[in-house]
Amino acid sequence: MQKVNIVCVGKLKEKFFSEAVNEYLKRLTRFAAVAVKELPEKRTLKEEAELILREMRGVCVVLAVEGKMLSSEKFASEMKRYADEGREVTFVIGSSCGLDESVKKRADLLLSFSEMTFPHQLMRVFLCEQIYRAFMINAGAEYHK
Repeated sequence: MQKVNIVCVGKLKEKFFSEAVNEYLKRLTRFAAVAVKELPEKRTLKEEAELILREMRGVCVVLAVEGKMLSSEKFASEMKRYADEGREVTFVIGSSCGLDESVKKRADLLLSFSEMTFPHQLMRVFLCEQIYRAFMINAGAEYHK
């Protein structure tokens, strides 16, 4: 079973975001061992980076607006490749202030979901849904239309 880590700065404050994330995490249990690590917000991005870098393992996918945009199918293909190679994957979502360059430099893939800016809490929901969608695509399930 593939190991997937989601490292995020800050806590989910709204109940509806937490419920959505928890639903996708529950659905993912049949495909992967998923761990979410919430890190505290710090005064500077450099301080946050020190905490984030300690948690980055395996293939590191960092969410960044300047990153590469992938279709859901291409993202699924990347996830399948990582799984086939037996590689652990760590996704990183920074704080509302962004990410220090050192985190972006450590990334194996800078990933963007859009040219638009979204709240980092909502991005956790988006990310969990897309990870779930990727596993469903790779399983040949009907979820992805």
